[in-house]
Amino acid sequence: MKILQLIKGDRVIWVIVLLLSLLSILVVYSSVVQLAYRFRAGNVSSYIIKHIAIVGASFIIMYFTHKLKYIYYSRISQIGIIIVIPLLLYTLLKGVSAGDASRWLPIPGTGLTFQTSDLAKLALIIYVARLLSLKQNTIKDFKTGFLPIIIPIGIICALILPANFSTSALLFATCITLLFIGGVSLKYIFTLLGIGAIVLSFILLTIFQFPDLIPRGKTWKARIENFISDDSQSNYQAEQAKIAVAKGGIMGNGPGHSTQRNFLPQAASDFIYAIIIEEYGSFTGILILFLYMVLLFRSIRILRHAEKSFGGFLAVGLSFSLVFQALVNMAVAVNLFPVTGQPLPLISMGGTSIWFTAIALGIILSVSKSVEDNENELETT
Repeated sequence: MKILQLIKGDRVIWVIVLLLSLLSILVVYSSVVQLAYRFRAGNVSSYIIKHIAIVGASFIIMYFTHKLKYIYYSRISQIGIIIVIPLLLYTLLKGVSAGDASRWLPIPGTGLTFQTSDLAKLALIIYVARLLSLKQNTIKDFKTGFLPIIIPIGIICALILPANFSTSALLFATCITLLFIGGVSLKYIFTLLGIGAIVLSFILLTIFQFPDLIPRGKTWKARIENFISDDSQSNYQAEQAKIAVAKGGIMGNGPGHSTQRNFLPQAASDFIYAIIIEEYGSFTGILILFLYMVLLFRSIRILRHAEKSFGGFLAVGLSFSLVFQALVNMAVAVNLFPVTGQPLPLISMGGTSIWFTAIALGIILSVSKSVEDNENELETT
């Protein structure tokens, strides 16, 4: 009971986070077997202990984040948006290479690395929510309402794109959704979508005709070609994921009984959803999708009660970002999308990505706590 008194905000969101985190520990323990044999002589314990420590730390981060009044994140975002621009530039030039891209920065003295795009994504969504709340009276005006919001969106997405196209695209989609909810004129939104379609077409044309012109052109081209191809050898990861889904059936083969974990290179991260279905069945896969949808619904509920204030935009923007990412990860696992490298929030094995997710959820809970406090004050007056 004392723990329940300490945590505030939407209890449903807390329960969702707890359930997904517990599932994460179980599935990661099962799916890291191949990594353990390749790098740790079969010692799974080191991986799972590290993962449990990261998950435990994420709850501490989420707790302290939700204790801070959400209005302070408005000021923090102003500093954050200034910091992330040079940080993204530095990452492109000096970052640690991963998958032909420079998108990681080492954290001194920890042995960990983090994606600067995770920090940039968080800072931009908070900053856009701030601007939307401040400019509600002029939101239909191009010069004073729309332009000051779209400029930082364009800069941040453009800086993320060379190293991580999928993250840039997801962030752009999240911001477009937030602009729509914030009341931006539809003609501006459709213009943005048109520009986005033109840019995407140009990138696709470039990578297929001149793949060496773009840093990750060859990788993107290969992923698209593998997705389109019916060749099981070139589309190896997706084929193995489909086998895992097929083997799982409705109820699954049981915890720890995955065979495809031995063949999927990213079983504990990018393709963890396929391992979940193989071990726990498509019923659990649908249940996970349902939990993410409930998270989104609870955040939309916060927006309705917050009456289009900064808090409402903040909660719904961060939740859309997490749910979009989850949907893309699940779509990749069942071969609906090309491989993107997006982890499944709260479930995939990772380090700082889990912590940034915890920060986002903590902010959502902070908004929820404030809304509940205001409603309680109204009831007592």
